[in-house]
Amino acid sequence: MKIHLTSVFVDDQAKAEHFYTEVLGFVKKHDVPLGGGARWLTVVSPENPEGPELLLEPAGHPAARAYRDALVEDGIPLAQFAVADVRAEHERLGGLGVHFTQEPLELGPVTTAVFDDTCGNLIQIATQPR
Repeated sequence: MKIHLTSVFVDDQAKAEHFYTEVLGFVKKHDVPLGGGARWLTVVSPENPEGPELLLEPAGHPAARAYRDALVEDGIPLAQFAVADVRAEHERLGGLGVHFTQEPLELGPVTTAVFDDTCGNLIQIATQPR
């Protein structure tokens, strides 16, 4: 068994596509119209294009919106992405205008930071020891 797909609920798929590809650097894998303006829109890491996909899923369902909004209100990230160097990625993303809600923080052997994805979610980046 392996993880094939996971999702983040987003307010606006076009805005999310721009942020996740142009800012974060993911690569669009699937973009299938579903009707009503919704799309099956997935991105992958350029380092592993056949690896797990992240679905940028419309946050239209009231339960999804309430869940996501509660996490943001409490400062809890919805997802975590691995990076080689949190401090370097924090500097790169900050230079692109990304707003961080948690600056790089060392938690024992792990360093983390949290940013706003501009689409309704907080995302954590983490560097773990090798």
